[in-house]
Amino acid sequence: MASTKTILRALAGETLKTPPVWMMRQAGRYLPEYKATRAQAGDFLSLCYTPDLAAEVTLQPIRRYGFDAAILFADILLLPQALGADLWFITGEGPRLSTISSGDDLAKLKGTDGIHETLGPIYETVSILTNELPKETTLIGFAGAPWTVATYMIAGRGTPDQAPAHALRTEDPETFDALMDMITEGTISYLSHQIEAGAEVVKLFDSWAGSLKGDAFTRYALEPAKKIISTLKAKHPNVPIIAFPREAGDGYVGFAKATGADCVAIDNSVSADWAAQNVQSDGCVQGNLDPSHMITGGDELISETKRIVKAFSGGPHIFNLGHGITPEADPENVHLMLDAIRNP
Repeated sequence: MASTKTILRALAGETLKTPPVWMMRQAGRYLPEYKATRAQAGDFLSLCYTPDLAAEVTLQPIRRYGFDAAILFADILLLPQALGADLWFITGEGPRLSTISSGDDLAKLKGTDGIHETLGPIYETVSILTNELPKETTLIGFAGAPWTVATYMIAGRGTPDQAPAHALRTEDPETFDALMDMITEGTISYLSHQIEAGAEVVKLFDSWAGSLKGDAFTRYALEPAKKIISTLKAKHPNVPIIAFPREAGDGYVGFAKATGADCVAIDNSVSADWAAQNVQSDGCVQGNLDPSHMITGGDELISETKRIVKAFSGGPHIFNLGHGITPEADPENVHLMLDAIRNP
């Protein structure tokens, strides 16, 4: 039976008069209610691993804005922690991990067999949300794509150019490939468990895909996504998958067909008109308002939102930002965006 949920309809290839909408990082630091719950949890990882609180922050933007989808509140670096990496967060600076720079470092990881003992609370959060979300709201699970996760595991933190990961893949390809394989297998299992707990859609975030060029993009962004998607589809054939190879540029073209993704999310470094012509021809596209508009607001936010809706009106489209909403965003600007989408 066909779903009545608008995001599932768009992912199935339907062109809707009003596109469904959600925002990356919609549960986050721009919301006062999130800050209050984060303070209650004590720290970021405690928030991720406390199912009642993680479910609460997932629900907050749904209550406030009525988005068409909720995305599970978690972090892409929980999987490396489950694989055996040390993980901690420094206030104002972000995540830190123990580093992988050799085969010896890789051998210290626990591997994929025991990840669900660590990740069990995440599945519990998914289960809570399946019962508490409004019936019209789609629940999206997610994981980081192998290349992006590997960049953090190799450097021990986020880097502007992913240089440590590029160095390891060229200087010690055996270790790098083994790490990628481990992350790929762990990601498949992690997302499969999210689906079994109740996630209706899953998304694969490759935030640093844009630093891969040519054959490296094919080998380390496209091929792992293809393996993850094909394996998940074999086990969960009715669950749509969104792929987000951020800043892929021309690499967006054909990415859905090559990987089997039901939708390609695009960032705001490419135009909606270009993506409508070159990417949407293969199916659903998600994106791509510049997150800076959520800070500045005003007529430019409204006009740009309407321009993107119009550009993608000829095919299946899920409205979203080109990247995550930032802590500086004004919550009232989200209402402006939604009104421009839903009341053109």
